[in-house]
Amino acid sequence: MATDRPAAPSFQEELLRRARERAAARPAARPDSADRGPAPLSRAQHRMWLMDRLGHDGASYSVPFATRLRGPLDVDALASALTELVRRHEILRTRYVERDGEPCQEVLPAPASFAVPVVPADPADAPPLLAAEAGRRFDLSAGTVPRALVLRHGPQDHTALLTFHHISLDGPSLEIVAEELAALYETAAHPREASAPAPGSDPARLKAQPPQYADFARHEHRAAADGLDAGLRHWHALLEGAAPPRLPGPTHPPTDLTTRPTGSHTTPLAPEVPAALRELGRRHHATPFTVALTAAFAALHRCTGQDDLVIGIAGTHRRGTAMRGLVGLCVNTLPLRVDTSGDPSFSTLLTRVRAALLDAQQHADVPFDRIVDRIGAAARGADGTSLVRVTADVLGTPTTLRLPGTDAEYVEVGVGEAKFDLSFGLVDTDRPAALVQYRRAALDEEAATAFGATYAAVLTALGAATDDLPLSQLGEGGSGQLPSGSGVLQEDDAHPAERLLRRHPDLSDATVVSPAGGPLLAYAVLREIGGPSPAELRAHLRDRLAPGLVPAAVTLLDVLPRTADGTVDPAHLPGLPALPAPEGPHADAVREGFAALLGRTPTPDDDFFALGGHSLVAVQLAERLRRALTLPLTGLDIMQARTPRAVSALLDARAAERAAASLRASTRPGQTGRTGRPAPAGQPALRTGRARNGTVLVTGGTGGVGSFLLRELAAQGRPVLALARPESAHLVAADGVEVVEGDLTDLDGLRKAVQDADAIIHAACTFTRPEVDVAAMDAMVDAWSRGPFVFVSSVDAYGHPVGGQVAEESPSHEPLSPYGRAKVDCEARLLRAAGTAGRGGASAVRSPLVWGPHDRLRDQLRWGATGVLYQAISEGRPLAVPRPGAGGHAWYGAAWVHAAALARAVVSCLDAPVHGVANAISGHVTWPDLGAELSRLLGATADFKESDDIHPDLNHHWHYHSDRLARPLRPLPGEDLRSVLAAMITPSLDRQPGRT
Repeated sequence: MATDRPAAPSFQEELLRRARERAAARPAARPDSADRGPAPLSRAQHRMWLMDRLGHDGASYSVPFATRLRGPLDVDALASALTELVRRHEILRTRYVERDGEPCQEVLPAPASFAVPVVPADPADAPPLLAAEAGRRFDLSAGTVPRALVLRHGPQDHTALLTFHHISLDGPSLEIVAEELAALYETAAHPREASAPAPGSDPARLKAQPPQYADFARHEHRAAADGLDAGLRHWHALLEGAAPPRLPGPTHPPTDLTTRPTGSHTTPLAPEVPAALRELGRRHHATPFTVALTAAFAALHRCTGQDDLVIGIAGTHRRGTAMRGLVGLCVNTLPLRVDTSGDPSFSTLLTRVRAALLDAQQHADVPFDRIVDRIGAAARGADGTSLVRVTADVLGTPTTLRLPGTDAEYVEVGVGEAKFDLSFGLVDTDRPAALVQYRRAALDEEAATAFGATYAAVLTALGAATDDLPLSQLGEGGSGQLPSGSGVLQEDDAHPAERLLRRHPDLSDATVVSPAGGPLLAYAVLREIGGPSPAELRAHLRDRLAPGLVPAAVTLLDVLPRTADGTVDPAHLPGLPALPAPEGPHADAVREGFAALLGRTPTPDDDFFALGGHSLVAVQLAERLRRALTLPLTGLDIMQARTPRAVSALLDARAAERAAASLRASTRPGQTGRTGRPAPAGQPALRTGRARNGTVLVTGGTGGVGSFLLRELAAQGRPVLALARPESAHLVAADGVEVVEGDLTDLDGLRKAVQDADAIIHAACTFTRPEVDVAAMDAMVDAWSRGPFVFVSSVDAYGHPVGGQVAEESPSHEPLSPYGRAKVDCEARLLRAAGTAGRGGASAVRSPLVWGPHDRLRDQLRWGATGVLYQAISEGRPLAVPRPGAGGHAWYGAAWVHAAALARAVVSCLDAPVHGVANAISGHVTWPDLGAELSRLLGATADFKESDDIHPDLNHHWHYHSDRLARPLRPLPGEDLRSVLAAMITPSLDRQPGRT
C-alpha cells in the first residue's frame, strides 16, 4: 500500500535509521528445517477462517484470475507449470483443521499432476461459465489447491481461469504467481530452450526454493504477544465512540438480489485527472493513495452529512527482503477514523487523513477482528453492522497471465457478494475512472449512483481547487460541480417508513419501531401546530410503500425520547407493549446456549455483544443450536439477531417455514404420484411437477445411511427429493422431503428424478446385483446436467491393497469382490462425466462399516466380520482371532464410520466437491478390542485366542486415510466407538412389526 513521504529529509533519514535497527534486531522469519508439522494460522488467515466458519458467502473469498489468451496455447505445458507452482508454494496445497480446539494449517503432499479441463465455449457464453466456476466453494478442511479451467473459443483463442481462495494469497501474491507461471510454462513448453528467460520473468528467482508462508505464520505467532495488548488498547481508545457510517438502504429489496447481489458504478475521468492528483499530493507531501482516500472521506461526508467517519483500508505485513517471492495472505483491515467537521478545506482534511493513516500504519499488526472484539457492541450498528462498512483503494492495471507466444487481455469475473457495503476506488490506469462498488441489499441504487457521481466530481475538482477552498465550495461553478440534491442521502439506514417521515416537510423528527410480537409503530414530531394528522401521515406512507412496510399507527409526540448518546430510547416511547419472555424448546436452547458460552443467564433482550460475545463465540453458539435443534443457523445469524428473543424468533420462523414447505409438498388434496395413482390413505403423497430450487435428489433414503443423510439435509434447510417405492414412502416422510416413485431398476424414473434435481446424493445399492448398480449409474450420469453429484461408495473398491496404509485414491488391487468392482465401475463413470456439458463437480465417498442407532444399521453387527464376533460372544463359543504379525501383517481389525459423521461428510461435498475419491472413516478398532466392547455390552464373557490361522472373514488389516473430509468427520458427542456400539445393541424403541 502507498505510504506518505515525510515533510523533511532529516525526518526521512531518522525513519530509515530506525527501520534498519529494527531489521537488524528482528529474528529471522524462516525457522530451522526441523520446524515442521502443523503451523498456527497467521492473523490474516485466522480472520479468513473465521469468516468461513461464520457462514459468509464462500464465493466472496474466491480469487478468480482470468485472462483471455490469443495465440497458440499449450494446455499440457500449463498443467505442468501449475503442478510445479503448487509444489513450490506449500500455501497452495494447505488445509485448515482444528487441533485441541484451535485452528491450524497442514501442508498436503504435492499433487503428481494438475488437471486443466478444457471446455469449448463461445466468447458470449464465457461470463456465466467463468462465474459459476469461480463461485464454487472451497472446503478449507480439505485443502485450497487452486482450480483451473480453460474455455476454448477457437484454435488460438482461449480464456484461462485460475481460482484461488483468499486465505492462500493476496494481490502481491497474484503477481508472483503470474510471473512464475510464465517462466514455468516456458520451460514446460520448450524444455530444450529452458535456459532462455520467459518474457518479464527472472529465471534466477525460480532456482531457489521460495519462502514458505507457514514459516511466516510461525514467526508471527511466536511474536504475537509482543505489543498486541498495547496495540489493542491504542485502537480501543482511538475508536471509542465511533460508529459505522449510516447508509440509506433500499426501500424495496431488489427482486434480482439473489442473482445480482453486488452493484457498481464507474464514472470515467479526464485523462489529466490522475496527474493533477499526483501534483496535489506532491505539494502536500502525500501519495496519490492518500489524496484518493481523502476524496473518499469528502464524498462520504457530502453524501451522508456525517462528520465522524470511519473508512477501512487494506494494510500489508510485507516487509523486508525475506518476504520477496512469498505467496500468502499478508493483509489486514485498518479502520481510519477522521473528523470532517467544520467545513475544512481539502488540504486541511488531507492533513487529518494523512495523520490517521500514519497512526494506523504504526499499529497495522493488530488484527481487525481482535479490535472489533475488544470494542464489543459499541463497534457495531443497531443491526450488527461492523465498524468498517466503507472502504477505499487505488486500483492499478490488473494482473494478467502473460504466457509466451500469446497476447493477454484481463477478464473480469464477478463472484458472490461484495465484502463491504460500499467501496470507493480510483482506477489509475490509461483509462482513469471513479468506481463505487456496493452491496445492493445495503445501499439504495439511487444513493449508490449519487455516491459515484460525488466521488468523481471531488476527484475532478481537486486539480483546479485552491488549497484553502472549503469542502462545501469544492467544484462550484466548474465542470466538477457536485451533484445537486445529494442532501437527500443524509439519512441513516433506518426503516423506509422512518426515512419518508423524516423527509416530510411538516415533520421535524420521526422514528419507526418494530416491537417483537407486535405491529410496526411510527412516532413523529410536528414542526408546528396544525400539521398533518396521524391518519394523513399513514396515507402518505401507504401511497409510497409496500403494504408490509406501512406502520399500523402513527403517534404524534412533542419530542422523541433519547438516550445520553442521542439515539431514540424505545423504552420511553408510549404504547409499546411489555413483551413476555419467549417460551418453548427453541427459547430454552437459546437461553442455555447463551449462558453456557457467555457465562451468565441472559434476559430475553440482552445484547450478545454487550454480554461479551464476539465472532468466534457466535460460531460456537450457532453450531451448538444447529446440532441441538437440527435447524439451519449460522454465526452471522447470531451476530445480526443479537438478542435471545430475536434468535428464538428466527428459529421459530425457520421451523415454521420447514413445516409449511412439508405440508405443501405432502398433503395437497388429490395429489398423485408419477404413475397417476392417488396416494394411499395414511401415506405421504408422491410429488408431481418441478422440484423447488436447490433440491437434492437422495437415493437410498429408506436405508440406514439414507436416514442420516435426510436428517443432515433437513438440519441445513435443504429441500429434498427422495427416491422410494410407494410402499416404502412412509420411511422417508419428513419436513422438507418430497417423494418420487422409483428404484434402481426403473431407469426412466431415475433419469427423470435426476433431471428434476439441482444436486444428487446417490446412496442406494442392491449389494447383490452389481449389474443393476452399474446400469443405474449409467442412467443417472446420462441425465445429469447441472450441480454436484455425490456417490456413496465403499472401501471395498480398494480390493486388497499391498500395504497396511491406504491413501485416498490409491489404486485398486485384486482380488476385488463383485460388489467392490461395481463400485469402481460406478465411480469411473461418474468422474469421467464430471465437469462436462454443464455438470458440476463429482465426489466418490468410500465408507467402511457404517454404524449408528438405526434398525438397518444394527443388523450390521450380526453379519459379516463383526457378525463372527457377535455370534461367538452371544453363544459363548471360543473364537480364534488373527495374531498381530500373522500373515506378515502387524494389525487386524475393522475400519468404521458413524452414520451421522458419514452424512455430514457426504453433504459437505455438495458445497465443496472433492473432484475424485475421498474416504469417510471415524476410526479403526482391533478384533480383540471390538470383542471386549461387545462382551461388555452383551453382558457375556469373550473367549478369544490369538492364532496364526486367519479366519477368512477376519482377514482385514488395512488402515484407510481420511484427510479430505476430516472436518465434517470430526466426532460429535455420542459418536465415539463405545457410545455407538451401545446405541446399536440397545433394542430399538420404535421398531414396528414387519418394518424393514
